[in-house]
Amino acid sequence: MSKLEIGTPGHSGAIRLLMLGSGELGKEVLLEAQRLGVETIAVDRYEGAPAMQVAHRHHVIDMQDAQALRDLVEQEKPDLIVPEIEAISTTTLEELEEAGHNVIPTARATRLTMDREDIRRVVAEDLGLRTSPYAFAGTKEEFLAAVDQIGVPCVVKPVMSSSGKGQSMIRDAERALDAWEYAMAGSRGKAQRVIVEGFVDFDTEITLLTVRHEGGTSFCAPIGHRQEGGDYMESWQPEPLADSVLKECQKMAEQVTDELGGRGLFGVEFFIDGETVYFSELSPRPHDTGMVTMVSQELSEFALHVRAILGLPIPQITQLTPAASHVILASEDGTAPSFSVDPEPLRTPGTTLRLFGKPTTRPGRRMGVALARGESTDQARQRAETVARGVTVSNAES
Repeated sequence: MSKLEIGTPGHSGAIRLLMLGSGELGKEVLLEAQRLGVETIAVDRYEGAPAMQVAHRHHVIDMQDAQALRDLVEQEKPDLIVPEIEAISTTTLEELEEAGHNVIPTARATRLTMDREDIRRVVAEDLGLRTSPYAFAGTKEEFLAAVDQIGVPCVVKPVMSSSGKGQSMIRDAERALDAWEYAMAGSRGKAQRVIVEGFVDFDTEITLLTVRHEGGTSFCAPIGHRQEGGDYMESWQPEPLADSVLKECQKMAEQVTDELGGRGLFGVEFFIDGETVYFSELSPRPHDTGMVTMVSQELSEFALHVRAILGLPIPQITQLTPAASHVILASEDGTAPSFSVDPEPLRTPGTTLRLFGKPTTRPGRRMGVALARGESTDQARQRAETVARGVTVSNAES
């Protein structure tokens, strides 16, 4: 392996990383990149996004505007283009990649995984991996036919959304159109389509953080998580799995990520029913449930992602201790939020707090995360929840 040459930010020879989407996950990626001397540029559709607060500089644009995106790349001339959100012109990313730009992990991977229809067809139809039954719909008539085909209960999601937006479960076919309207309201991008999935009565759902790097593919210990309304509420690591189940998850994750190609960290989600593994979803970047790795592992998911995309080696991934994360949510619309923090739970060794610095709130918006280590995941979960419950979010203006 040849040596990696890293210059100085703001000077000739610097490695420039352009982050498309500047939420809390992008913020941690940029911090890790800066620790390695990388020049960072944050981009989002609104001013004051979390990653903008730590980047060397930032821009506010509509990333679905092809010309605006192309002009920005021409202006900044980045060495690495790193998408963090779904609302991006993926066609433009493919054109930029064809012109010689390095899109992480690849422009094709970004396009496929930002659309649930594309990635599901690749996984189930091209690779032949096990998924829940599914159907797609772009009109109310197609949707009702899909619900009838899949049966109830079933889960409805926009083909493009993030953090569980627009996701719901249909238990009564008579109320199916409520799920359609909710999905349309939560859809991101221009795709006004939904996926209707058969409900899997699973024992647990996990995220398997999978790293493609210059030396091959590596895996973090599986992360268990609990969701409400499609958005994660807490996660913990490790989630105990039978050896045969873990190997099946790793095999499926490697098949999918090999198909997508490129380098970097992927968050691959699975449903586990006994010893049966179902592919669920995939993100070609650090995963929200993986924030637990900031305290559980020697190298967090963000550090692993940056090392992989820079071409640095990934050593054996070491988990230091059982750990957990618990989200801190806003309850109302407002601006300039402030936080009242109870210090008592933070006196417990192994507990910490991350507040993201988002400039506005809305009901259910993730504003921070509590993290904790413990002698067991149960103890870590209890500690993280206690820290999170001790934080109250309020607004200067609501």
